[in-house]
This record gives sequence, structure tokens and C-alpha cells, in this order.
Amino acid sequence: INAEYMGTPSECLFFFDFVDMSHKVEVHVSEGDVNLSSNRVAWQSRHIGQDARKKLDEDASVFLHQSLSTPCLNSIKHCEGIYIVDDQDRRLMDFHGNSVHQVGFSHPKVVQAVKDQIDTLSFCPRRYVNDVSTAFAKKLVEIAPGSLKNNCRVLFTPGGTLAVGISLKIIRYATKRFKTISMWDSFHGASLDAISIGGEAIFRKDVGPLLPGCHHVMPYQPNDDPIEAANRIEYVLKTEGDIAAVIAEPIRCTTIIIPPAAYWQRVRELCDQYGALLVFDEIPIGLGRTGKMFCCENFGVTPDILILGKGLGGALVPMAAVLARADLNIAKDKALGHYTHEKSPIGSAAGLATINVLEEEGLIEKCQAMGQYFVEQLLEIQKIKPKWIKEVRGLGLSVGVELCRPDGTRANDEAERIMYRCMELGMSFKLSEGIVLTLTPPLTITKQEMDQAIQIVRQAIEEVCIE
Repeated sequence: INAEYMGTPSECLFFFDFVDMSHKVEVHVSEGDVNLSSNRVAWQSRHIGQDARKKLDEDASVFLHQSLSTPCLNSIKHCEGIYIVDDQDRRLMDFHGNSVHQVGFSHPKVVQAVKDQIDTLSFCPRRYVNDVSTAFAKKLVEIAPGSLKNNCRVLFTPGGTLAVGISLKIIRYATKRFKTISMWDSFHGASLDAISIGGEAIFRKDVGPLLPGCHHVMPYQPNDDPIEAANRIEYVLKTEGDIAAVIAEPIRCTTIIIPPAAYWQRVRELCDQYGALLVFDEIPIGLGRTGKMFCCENFGVTPDILILGKGLGGALVPMAAVLARADLNIAKDKALGHYTHEKSPIGSAAGLATINVLEEEGLIEKCQAMGQYFVEQLLEIQKIKPKWIKEVRGLGLSVGVELCRPDGTRANDEAERIMYRCMELGMSFKLSEGIVLTLTPPLTITKQEMDQAIQIVRQAIEEVCIE
């Protein structure tokens, strides 16, 4: 397979030329590392045994294929703490985890809570209440950020994309408008409504028409003036005049682009000025990941609607939630999304145990200190390879290392080779936009484990990035 970069940096567009095919396959590299890669094929040829290969082939024969999953990379048989274990008993520190593992994999307190709940009440039909789902909702209301604290309503769903869809309904009911502003390069889920507000080509291409009225602006970029960047949003708010909501990730969870507080504070002012709601999607970055229980707390800004997911189920149960301002409880005679597992006792037990672990084990405070240490050590690596590491960015344990070549061109091949070399050395993570090492370990990681991870990253960069 020969891979050739054919697009602009913002598009991340590649063409993969398969030697046994007469055509080129167009791939947009943004949300993660794709499975159409010569480096992946090479890694698999060196490290995948016959048993794992058989499982991969079986998987590929029954699941629909797509560029970010099947055909898959490897087969795993166990996960615990910060580790995943493959079929050949190789242990890898997982700095990816699909953003579900704030409290690590198989945390004993979360596992026990789920086991106990299964023995007591495993399912709750829609017309009924149950103690644990009510207790979980009350807990979220009590810990909600800013003005949402003790002043919001909750709705659960079995997935973050569904929570995004519910939020889109709420903003229409509340404002009597349908237009939205969101960011290019953002991700809010893979359903048709979610990709309409999302900004990644790999999900949007060839599936239109999408929802009407979904406007996009360039997101905050490093070194932007925060007010001028926010003015891009104001331009659409003012020009359209009837925007229902601004929907955004407080930080870009894949490339770890972190706007300054002034940016979001100005966006909050603009939403209030033009009568639009502010919706923050914290599905992958909430629950302590950025050194605060909720990412928006880093910026001193409270949204009207907050969306949580992924780690909310403690890396055990699919669970997501919408936290909406109490006065947005206006759809009493409508159906926002009463899903089959809306008030899941098992999901609620996992969620409540997860919040308790974050609080009782001091993981959020630990995340702040460990994240600062991690970034400091990565900056030391940057000093060794300043021509290859363009920038190190981090907030808590959401950390990104952006690579470029000494001549200023994109280091896509090198970034992927670094990732696969790290896997060989015992560490897994994802690539974003083809050039960012996205490093998001569990908040339970120890200093010894972090030092080991830092050494792996350093070794891989030194081996691959040769001037």
C-alpha cells in the first residue's frame, strides 16, 4: 500500500493506493488513525500470531467494514487498570481507551456496584422509577458546574450521540429556532443529526443532505486572538439573526486544542446577547479528565446544556446524560427521547460508583498534578527534537503532541510509525488528524507507570525522527 497526502492540513485528505486494486481509496484522517495503512499492515505482519489473525478474519467476515474499526488491528482478552492484554499476553498501557477509562478498566468498586445491581434490579421499564437511577441523577445535579448546580434537569441515554440528539430537540423547543453554529473539525457523534453539527469530513462525506441550518465556523486555533476568534461566531449570529444554539467541545478532545478562558467567556456573552443557547459536549473530556470534574470549569463558563458520556459508565456500561438548565424543562407533552434503557439501573449503578471513585480517591486532584508532570516531561523531549515536535498541549490528562517535519511539512508517516513503535514497546494511543499523538491515560495511573510511558514515547520519537 502506498499512501500519498493530497489535501490541506485542515482536510487531512489522503489517497491510499492498493497495489492489488485499480483505483485509489479516499480517506479523511481526522478523528483517529485509519485501518487503511501500510504501517498497520507492516506492524501486523510482525506481531499478529495465527490465533489472533483467525479472530481478526472472523471479525472482518461478520461486521460491516469502516475506516476506524473493522478490519481491526489486534485481538485483546483482558483489561484492568491502565492495561489492555492481547491474545499473546502482551500488556499495553492504554492511553486511548475510547475515552471511557477515567477510573481505569475494571475498577473493583465499579465492578462490584454493577454486580450487586444485577442481583437486585437489572432493568427498569419506561413507566417506572428505580432508586439507583434517581440517586444518580440527583448526584449529577448536586455536582453540576456553575449555575447548573442544583438548578438543572437530567435525562439519561445509552450513548453520547443520543444525548446530542436530545439536546438538539431541547434547543428547538426552547428557542422556536432550528439553526445552530458548531465548529469545523469537531465531533459530536456519528448519527445523521450529530454529523450535521459535527465538522469531520470522514463522517460527513457522501451522506447528504444533512440537517438544514447547521452553520460551521473555524474553531479557535493556537495563537489566535481569543476575541477575534469568537467574532467568527458573532458574525454568523448577527448575520443569521435566528440561531438557536452554539454547540461545541470546550477543548478539541483529539488534537487537544485548548482555547483561553477569554474565548469561551466571549462566546457565552454572545449567546446571551443574541438569544442563543450554549451547549457544551463533554462526552470524552468530562468527569475529571482535564483536572476539573467538568472541562468547562477550567474556563469559568457554564453552558445551558451539558452533555456527558463515555466514562460516565465507568468503562463498563454504555451511559450518557444531558444536564439542562431547570427552566428548559418544557417538553412535558413531547418526546425528547425515552430510550429503552433510559433509566438503566445497571448504567446508573456504574455511573454513581464512577463519580464516587473520582471523589473518594482524589483522582481529579491527582489528574492536575500528573498532567502537569506529563507535559513537563514531554517538553523535555521537545527540546531534544525541536525540529520534529511542533507543540505539546495539555489540560489535566488530556495531552497532545503535534509533530511536523524539519522542512515544515506534515509528519503523517512518522507519527504513525511512532504510534506502532510505542505499541511494540508496550503503550497504545491514537493519532488525530494524522499528526497528533493523543495521550489520554486513566486518571488512576501511577508515577511509575507514567515514567515508563514517557520513556516509551521518548524512545520511539528518537528512533523515528532522525534528522
